[in-house]
Amino acid sequence: MAMDDVREPLKSRKFRRCRSAPLAEHVPLETTNTGSVPVTESIFRNLHPSFRKVAIFLAFYLGIGTICFYLVRNQIKGKKTNGVLDAVYFCIVTMTTVGYGDLVPNSILSKLLACAFVFTGMALVGLILSKAADYLVEKQEILLVKALHMHEKVGHIQVLKDAETNSLKYKCIVALILLLVLISAGTIFLATVEKLDLVDAFYCVCSTITTLGYGDKSFSTQAGRVFAIFWILTGTICLAQFFLYIAELNSQSRQRALVKWVLSRRTTKLDLEAADLDGDGVVGAAEFIIYKLKEMGKISQEDIRLVMEEFEDLDVDQSGTLSTSDIVLAQPPSTEK
Repeated sequence: MAMDDVREPLKSRKFRRCRSAPLAEHVPLETTNTGSVPVTESIFRNLHPSFRKVAIFLAFYLGIGTICFYLVRNQIKGKKTNGVLDAVYFCIVTMTTVGYGDLVPNSILSKLLACAFVFTGMALVGLILSKAADYLVEKQEILLVKALHMHEKVGHIQVLKDAETNSLKYKCIVALILLLVLISAGTIFLATVEKLDLVDAFYCVCSTITTLGYGDKSFSTQAGRVFAIFWILTGTICLAQFFLYIAELNSQSRQRALVKWVLSRRTTKLDLEAADLDGDGVVGAAEFIIYKLKEMGKISQEDIRLVMEEFEDLDVDQSGTLSTSDIVLAQPPSTEK
């Protein structure tokens, strides 16, 4: 009967995938009129941050900071250009922890304000702006994958699979390209506008994006500080994201090496005993999968215990399987409207 239909040869057996997590080929794709690479609606809708929220937080921070530091502008010493511009510039230098020292708080009030804005600025960069940067890199990553397969007859599904498999590698490449562009732009600008020689301009760029901010070289003109407001923020965040991707790529490489070792080593009798969750002397497909996932470090024994507890709570008739009646009896209908 029904059980006989399920008992197919192992090679032809297929396990149904969870409907809540479809594979890429089952996710609807979106294409533009220009033929650009499609993106999966679920990935970018769920993962990308709200740029409206990012803009609101950043505008609020810079707005309050500009007003505060403009009001205490006479309590800040250093190389000044324009009151409002210097206030915005000081906010950016503070939130990114560059701290050139070309503008320095010189009173109790201005020092307390700087202390408050450096912590809130770091939180803003870490929690919000870095997510926005990650999303932008992710968008460019798809374009990079498409460009790499430009001369190959590869479909959209293959492109998305490649992007998913080598996501961190492509993110590193995109972040490195953006970083090189920002370094070049900053060096050229400092050499042409701030009139620094090429070595000093490159030196200032490196000390800025790494947030060293020695202070002997910085942006001192009005045009320079307008450029610095945007360049410092994007440069420091881009460098931080690049090193984050490098660390994640290294971690992913170690994880993949572990997975390869787990799947290639010989299965022993001890493995079967450890995989036999119900102790019936036979290891089913589900038990074997759980054991291998645990060995790969994908799940822990605590994860298995919690899931098994939930299963036992739902298995009202204690049959070892779940049915609709079990779900109805274990979970009373919700009274919420």
